[in-house]
Amino acid sequence: MQGKALPGFRDFYPEDLSLRNHIFATWRSVAGRYGFEEYDGPPLEALDLYTKKSGDEIVQQLYSFRDKGDREVALRPEMTPTLARMVAARVQALRKPIRWFSIPQLFRYERQQRGRLREHFQLNMDIIGEAGPLADAELMAAAVDIMRAFGLGPGDVQLRISDRRVIKSLLLGRGVTEAQLGTAFAVIDRSERVPKNALEEMLRESGVGSRESEAVFDVAGLRGVDALKAAGEVAEPLTQAVDALKEMGLGEFVSVDMTIVRGLAYYTGIVFELFDAQKKLRAIAGGGRYDGLLDQPALGFGMGDVVLGELLKERDVAPKASIELGAFLIAVGGDDLPTVLQLAHALRERGIAVEYGLRQAGVRKQLELASARGAARAVIVGPEERSAGLAVVRDLRTSTEAKVPLRQLLNGYFD
Repeated sequence: MQGKALPGFRDFYPEDLSLRNHIFATWRSVAGRYGFEEYDGPPLEALDLYTKKSGDEIVQQLYSFRDKGDREVALRPEMTPTLARMVAARVQALRKPIRWFSIPQLFRYERQQRGRLREHFQLNMDIIGEAGPLADAELMAAAVDIMRAFGLGPGDVQLRISDRRVIKSLLLGRGVTEAQLGTAFAVIDRSERVPKNALEEMLRESGVGSRESEAVFDVAGLRGVDALKAAGEVAEPLTQAVDALKEMGLGEFVSVDMTIVRGLAYYTGIVFELFDAQKKLRAIAGGGRYDGLLDQPALGFGMGDVVLGELLKERDVAPKASIELGAFLIAVGGDDLPTVLQLAHALRERGIAVEYGLRQAGVRKQLELASARGAARAVIVGPEERSAGLAVVRDLRTSTEAKVPLRQLLNGYFD
């Protein structure tokens, strides 16, 4: 049966899975260095776990259905509600601060576009039970260090930081009312993507006057801690977090930018997004503090594999092959095959990836197969070499070759 994957879903051919595994391994490595423990939860949850947090309107974005037990359920669109449920179940027993990470596959029935599919894998890193700005700096540093672990620098990616408390204070101080804050936040969030006249219309429809409307755009234009101070905001937690990142040596990656507000209303403090420096792609990662969601201080971020994978390919830092063969073993004749089989198994026991031809063929055909498989070397065993305890090792990149004792092949030759 032939066909294609469902719209918005992916097949992972070996080269694609190689990239995914590379991403996962890097995520786990950096999270481990930061002292985070990995957890997971079920991909199917009760529907009300999501509607309680985001309202009934979210149902249109979910893969939801009634199961055979007559329960309303949904494939998970995000991990935070599961995290909240798991923490609440053991809240007294867990030592604070909790430092957890997960790599769930998430599902949303959304319009597809570049960098957004209907399923993706996402790194989630969360700190629960710590209110101080060093926790914010810790999470942002982890996000940056993941980029550095992929070989990316400040010329490739930038972390843009803001604080919803600061934005709220600036807006209220300039005449925007509490009732108008939601629209003002939405306008600031879209100010780099939507024409100004369309945003002005949004503000007018919400009853925001022309003077207050200009104030919204003025706030969106603020960049840097000094600009906030000049606007009358001390922004102490934000300043402390930025200073901590500078002390870690990550200051070149960081910019304070009031257009970053994050779309979800549950964020309560410092928020951040990680972008490619040229801003050609969607956000690579985003998150912030959400103290009200778990009834205790909490913050976290998500980093999806789709945009990240595009960036790694674009910067040519993605792995080139799903596996690198240390050698391709070639039997010149049928009598040489037992030696090749013994050598292959012994090398594999030592952790070296090797292959050999699964049917008898001429040496030339086997060398062509070795090149096609991307082997670094061909190890050729013929009657003369076998009787002398040797093999011919040909470097397939330089076309040079040498006779090497079989014992040497088994004792560090490929290291």
